[in-house]
Amino acid sequence: MLSLRRRIGHDPLWMPGVTAMVLDPARTRLLGVRRADDGRWTPVTGIIDPGEEPARAAVREVAEEAGIACRPLRLVDVRTLPEVTYANGDRAQYLDLCFLCEAAEDATPFPADGENTEARWFLLEELPPMNDRFREQLALALADVPAARFRA
Repeated sequence: MLSLRRRIGHDPLWMPGVTAMVLDPARTRLLGVRRADDGRWTPVTGIIDPGEEPARAAVREVAEEAGIACRPLRLVDVRTLPEVTYANGDRAQYLDLCFLCEAAEDATPFPADGENTEARWFLLEELPPMNDRFREQLALALADVPAARFRA
């Protein structure tokens, strides 16, 4: 990424990313992480590595950010996110692939890397404040509709 940024400067980058809606094995709790940069609670999100399968990226990101193993169950949602400009001036726009995942066991999450300050389970009835996108994606995941949603 740094090598690419040296060549293109702050110009927008098109980035593939994943969101992992991780439920516990009983499917009564959602995994949430508190972002270190802005303090917001979110599901696990991350960038897909070059050549990486998207579902594997979701599993990897959950392990890296919350220290637990999970398995992807299905693709829930596909959407393009609005362009963002970071504090250093870098611009990016993400294609987000949201997966419903299930924790491999009733493990205790923890902030496994520096991207988050907390990681914990939330009862589905007692979720922290989250933006509309994450609430929509969680509703889609819980609806248990086999087809992924996308905009045409």
